[in-house]
Amino acid sequence: MRHFFLFPLEFAEKFRAPLNWINFTHFTRRRSTSTTHAAMRASTNHAPRVTVFRAHTTRRERATMKTTKTRAIDVTRDAACDSTIFALDFDGVVCDSVGESSLSAWKHGLELWPEVFGAPGAEAEKPRVLDELRRVRPVVETGYENTTLARALLEKLPGYGVDDILNDWDGMSGGLMTMWGLDRATMVEAFGRIRDDWIASDFDGWLEPNALYPGVSEAVLAAQGRGDAAVKIVTTKQGRFALAILDRMGGITIPEEDMFSTTVSGIPKTDVLRTLGGEGKPRKIFVEDKLSTLEKVCKAADLDDWELYLVDWGYNTPAERERAAANPRIDVIGVEEFISLLREG
Repeated sequence: MRHFFLFPLEFAEKFRAPLNWINFTHFTRRRSTSTTHAAMRASTNHAPRVTVFRAHTTRRERATMKTTKTRAIDVTRDAACDSTIFALDFDGVVCDSVGESSLSAWKHGLELWPEVFGAPGAEAEKPRVLDELRRVRPVVETGYENTTLARALLEKLPGYGVDDILNDWDGMSGGLMTMWGLDRATMVEAFGRIRDDWIASDFDGWLEPNALYPGVSEAVLAAQGRGDAAVKIVTTKQGRFALAILDRMGGITIPEEDMFSTTVSGIPKTDVLRTLGGEGKPRKIFVEDKLSTLEKVCKAADLDDWELYLVDWGYNTPAERERAAANPRIDVIGVEEFISLLREG
């Protein structure tokens, strides 16, 4: 049996195998010691972590509070299930990528605005900006947003502090794009190119700031080994980057047809879910770290057959976890529950 191990970044081994973008299975597997669960559970906004205690009521158990008839329908549906589809978000569920995305944003900013990011004193501000990018990561939908955030934080624009961004990034982001004369398509392309250039010149250097959350890769491999389950990745990350991280760091191979990048396709996650599980009567499980995405699914009546889970790690806040716990459609789960779900659910 082949075993795969996760690792702390400070002890990461250096790899010298050349990158082969055509066949990801040529990557050398990385072996090292385990990371701690404490790293996974650190709050992204440095606020004290709030744990929501429940006598763990699952979505089905909460349904009993409505009517006996509803419960009977759930049992019938479960009995009819002949397989399970796991649709997993990537950043914040499988991978802690904020270190790499923040550094890529700095590189992108330096290319886009050398007079700002290359100005005297800018380099001295870099550690502060990288720290604040981690704190505001819960609001980021797509990688290029890190670049506009980095400039706003570097320049300390009035009204663009960490708390302001966490409270109203959706209302702010468009204003920055207009003020700086940017368009989404160009930013997406450029941010991907920055990553491609970094990978081509220093693949190990690009890989190192990423980390798979402890226990997650083993759970994904266990789900893939089941005869009755399929694992899909549904992410805003460009698929080639997620595939490389999964293969090199976790020994996980995801077929291209099971990698759904909404940034590349422009198709929202709700529409991706609609395309999955069309044959048979599979059990459908969607795992996210972004509450707003799950809430969009809740509003779609035709997606009511999806079980929804918010992980209590990744890029969400204590307030969002509390709000999710109050939603009868959503379960908030820890890593142990996630592992059990993929192995046995």
